[in-house]
Amino acid sequence: MSEYGVKIKSDLKPCNIYAICELPSRETLILDYNNDEVKLFDKKYKLLSNCKVLNYSYDMCLISPNELVVTTNKHDDLHFLQMITVRNDKLEKENKIQLPHRCVGIARHEGDLYVTSGRALYQYTLTGTLVKKLYEYTTGDDTVYSCAVNLTDDKIYVTNQHTHQLLTLAMDGTVISTFTDIDLKGPRGVHVTTRGQVLVCGDKSNARIQVDNEGKKKLATLATKRMVSMTHVQCYTAAALIL
Repeated sequence: MSEYGVKIKSDLKPCNIYAICELPSRETLILDYNNDEVKLFDKKYKLLSNCKVLNYSYDMCLISPNELVVTTNKHDDLHFLQMITVRNDKLEKENKIQLPHRCVGIARHEGDLYVTSGRALYQYTLTGTLVKKLYEYTTGDDTVYSCAVNLTDDKIYVTNQHTHQLLTLAMDGTVISTFTDIDLKGPRGVHVTTRGQVLVCGDKSNARIQVDNEGKKKLATLATKRMVSMTHVQCYTAAALIL
């Protein structure tokens, strides 16, 4: 296991990685929550570019080979999807789409975006038009935190930090199954790899696990508290699992 520093000279606080994406060119994008920045690194994790985002930015996803969307918020009343383009190894902020609710987790599937608010899951078009509220769980905070869509286009995975669960939903929002495990306490990030593997981060248990595509059974523990601490996400690239 290799370790790379992502702190840059302009950072005023310790880095806190909330999201990771890999571009087709094998460059890595990192969302640093504490420093309100998206950072772009080359294959050797040398900084290429960085850009500021709003104070409460939780997640990001690619919508094209060189475009990404960041869920970002300012205080309790301003919530946006911030579009960013990677152009000539530089990050350039584009337009923002304002939404009427908190923006937390995000996933892209075909021509739609799936956005969580902390208590609900919404389906939007890429231009920000609401398609449908798919799922809601209002008892507690961060009950609908992060989301991911599987490769067979028939399931959505959602993490519930309040109940320490991974939920598997049908595409219409119907709950198919719920999963709990001793290594899954305070789950945050959920990620579907290019091979269809489902990976989940247990934030409070400091563990990263793989579950089956049905979201019902743990297949492996990929990392434990001895290996990682206070990491919220993972990204399975063509070469490695990034924590």
